Amino acid sequence: MAFELPALAYATDALEPHIDKMTMEIHHGKHHQAYVDNLNKALAGTDSANAKIEDILKSISKFPMPVRNNGGGHYNHSLYWSIMSPNGGGTPSGDLAKAIDAAFGSFDAFKQKFAEAGTTRFGSGWAWLCLKADGTLCVCSTPNQDNPLMDIAECPGTPLLGMDVWEHAYYLKYQNKRPDYIAAFWNVVNWTAVAERFAKAK
Repeated sequence: MAFELPALAYATDALEPHIDKMTMEIHHGKHHQAYVDNLNKALAGTDSANAKIEDILKSISKFPMPVRNNGGGHYNHSLYWSIMSPNGGGTPSGDLAKAIDAAFGSFDAFKQKFAEAGTTRFGSGWAWLCLKADGTLCVCSTPNQDNPLMDIAECPGTPLLGMDVWEHAYYLKYQNKRPDYIAAFWNVVNWTAVAERFAKAK
């Protein structure tokens, strides 16, 4: 079964003023759709055409670059839409909050480290909060559409929170002011969804 563009759980203008409607329409409907179309094209007729995207990424070193780029693009964006909400913002609670405090010292310290990962990623890429194999949390960034699930990742783990820092994620509203976009991102993070990913990954 071919990969499909996941529907948004909210309207394209629901994240305003933090993320604008036009950016959402282009980002979801054009950019993500292109990753899906190109991934299906790259896998057509292969044994992996019906595989789970997570399984493909975990052995991505065996695949050609179009699968790495577009498979990563599909997975990363699917996660990105799912961890944002019009009712986002605030702080995490429960086990996730405890794990963040244990790993980074405080929620504010985590936010600073995550923001730095996004700000200092040269060119295009992603910032991540991940659960490592040893059960601890870490923050890292990856280039292009790579992610920590991939067997080529320098920071392996299960992604819990991902922030897109490609210019197409913010340029219409924030131009070259990536730090302003990152600051606004915290207002739409759905910590309930992130906590659910954390509980499942454990």
